[in-house]
Amino acid sequence: MEEEIFSARTDLTQLNQSVTEIKNTLAKVVVGQQEMITLLIAGILANGHVLIEGVPGVAKTLTAKLIAKCIDASFSRIQFTPDLMPSDVLGTSVFNPKESEFEFKQGPIFGNVILVDEINRAPAKTQSALFEVMEERQITIDGQTYPMQEPFVILATQNPIDQEGTYRLPEAQLDRFLFKIEVKYPSLQEETVILQQHHQQKATEQLDEIKPILTAAQIGIYRNQVRSLHVESKLLEFVAKIIHETRNSKSLYLGGSPRASLAIVNAAKAIAAISGRDFVTPEDIIYVTPAVLRHRIMLSPDKEMEGVTPDEVVQQIIQKLEIPR
Repeated sequence: MEEEIFSARTDLTQLNQSVTEIKNTLAKVVVGQQEMITLLIAGILANGHVLIEGVPGVAKTLTAKLIAKCIDASFSRIQFTPDLMPSDVLGTSVFNPKESEFEFKQGPIFGNVILVDEINRAPAKTQSALFEVMEERQITIDGQTYPMQEPFVILATQNPIDQEGTYRLPEAQLDRFLFKIEVKYPSLQEETVILQQHHQQKATEQLDEIKPILTAAQIGIYRNQVRSLHVESKLLEFVAKIIHETRNSKSLYLGGSPRASLAIVNAAKAIAAISGRDFVTPEDIIYVTPAVLRHRIMLSPDKEMEGVTPDEVVQQIIQKLEIPR
């Protein structure tokens, strides 16, 4: 009987080897930022889009580009600017005089890994172009629907400090991102290593040497494995309680939606798989919850005035609850 139970478990050896290889490859170029790298990999495995926020120069765009380089799939980079139109992202119909009819020219959104740089610089009209493609993995133009090729992941960056010429992302769009990763400054030791690597020109050489580690087909297999991971019913109840508390907290004006609770479960499965486990633990849930919730909840005006952060409110909510064992 024990043998049967054991054989039914998911073999995550290959997944772990690929993840370790990606982490080691990125560590040659990016110093520190372990949490950002782990969450980016988890986002791809959980089939979710990721928003990366940090001041300029903390390797947001570089890390996203390196992750894309590690995947043998098509990569597009879109630089969002205030004059960008939806057709610049999605594509447009062009008249073909030979055929005497319009034909659709695909925009840069047609790719597997899409890096949207400075996402908050484009106006609402262009932001809305991403709504359908982020949620339904398809776009509709002139009554025609064009599905996206799998895997399809949007990695978006934004700068929280420079607010000139920026547009706040709509709540509905923020909700479509699985994670919001906040990238901090490196420590003194990490910054010293960055300077040494730059001085010796190591990073530039290693950047050119990066070869694809994962194929699109492998990502599909790994995603299916992640989906099939075991989650106990008491852990699902724990996630539901966290989200329920966000809706009833006096510190919050807006709580999490059912999409947020689904995101926590999917993300926790991905973190469990990265850790080499085929089951989710309460620690996995606690680890991903701040990154899943920080962009989906809104602080009440008085808490905002006090300078409280969404992460602090999430920690308080988790501490109030009994952690299942």
